[in-house]
Amino acid sequence: MPLKFIDLFAGLGGFHLALEQLGCECVFASEINPDLRQLYERNHGIACAGDITKVDIRKEIPAHDILCAGFPCQPFSKAGMQGGFGDEQGRGNLFYRIMDILNEHKPEYVFLENVPNLKSHDRGNTYKVISEQLSALYDIADDIISPHHFGIPQHRTRIYIVGRLKSLGGLRDFSFPSHEKKMECNIQSILIPEDEDYMSMRPATRCHIAVWQHFLDILAENNVPIPTFPIWAMEFGATYDYKGRAPYFQTRKQLEGKRGNFGQPIRGNSKDDYLLCLPIYAQDNPCKRRSDQDHKFSFPDWKIQYIAQNRKFYQEHQDILQDWIREIQQPGFENSHQKLEWNCGHEEHPNMSTKIIQFRASGIRVKLPTYSPALVLNTTQIPIIPWITTPKGEHGRYMTRREAAKLQCMENLREIPDTIAKAFRAFGNAVNVEVVRKIADNLIPEDRR
Repeated sequence: MPLKFIDLFAGLGGFHLALEQLGCECVFASEINPDLRQLYERNHGIACAGDITKVDIRKEIPAHDILCAGFPCQPFSKAGMQGGFGDEQGRGNLFYRIMDILNEHKPEYVFLENVPNLKSHDRGNTYKVISEQLSALYDIADDIISPHHFGIPQHRTRIYIVGRLKSLGGLRDFSFPSHEKKMECNIQSILIPEDEDYMSMRPATRCHIAVWQHFLDILAENNVPIPTFPIWAMEFGATYDYKGRAPYFQTRKQLEGKRGNFGQPIRGNSKDDYLLCLPIYAQDNPCKRRSDQDHKFSFPDWKIQYIAQNRKFYQEHQDILQDWIREIQQPGFENSHQKLEWNCGHEEHPNMSTKIIQFRASGIRVKLPTYSPALVLNTTQIPIIPWITTPKGEHGRYMTRREAAKLQCMENLREIPDTIAKAFRAFGNAVNVEVVRKIADNLIPEDRR
């Protein structure tokens, strides 16, 4: 008899695909998104229930051996508001729903996935609660693993928590798959150059990449090393005070006579006007994001450091950058596009067209073509592959839906969401099939499959 599992917060069915490969049988699935629910049924041939909070866990969930759940990560993610168990939408409390099911059915195994920040959230208190709740029944273990640890070209660290009933011996024979050895990754292994279903790059996007390539060319021509810190062009020429009290808490008199965004004079008829003359990251109230009461009126240390580094860099090289600054100030340049994160080390002739490019809220990130950044939920951050020539002759495009499926080891799905926006949202929420399979392979003895 194959081991039976349930798949909660199922999404595209990453747990399903992994455990099915090991001979296990899915007997119940739940997913709140109606589109994904229908896809799940078509892909996996099993009816998928809706909101798990509305399911009668005694009557509707059958007996099972393994509970799988990639429970909602937004309450614990660094990218979210980190509401945790107090999340206003109730997503953090869904862990307690998992506990209700475990206490009712007592499956032999539990297998959970979440963002790595779960372990440090609320100074470790969130994970302490989770651990204590699970440990009432289960011997548990956790590890933080990314697909790139196994040669899959995606950097996506996640915490995996597994448990086995203490009454059945716990985890005495279990260990997570080794991921100490650094594996070679190459993004080429998942690319599909002939794919005709792709999102084209906008002319403005191509322009912004070209402007930053010119910046790199200028540095190379003048034998100037590319900075290892994030480049914030709007800080070039600025003189506003950034140490001590942040500008938000400074008086008009303190701001008068200073220079703000791209070295432009701070002018206006009110303090509000003055603040709008500053780079956008220098305008707001740092108290909203500071838990350290001793420094709540100041910028965080990392921001102070980046501002200092950018000002020093500009002072040393302003003679070669004066003309270039006018390029990056042209209309249509979004604030985040005026920042560059070069993660490729030293190159004598740095070339963005041979790298993976990602437009992020923190800036334009450029990295080596080894592995993809983690797939995220919105289309503005889909990785750009500049060196691909499309079937229509375009040079460069965004990663496609099929390529994203390969990154999550889901290329064998019969159907994936039909738009790029829906697909990347789904893949961004999904568990990686191969990582789950490797862990489950160590967790479930061969003679139980």
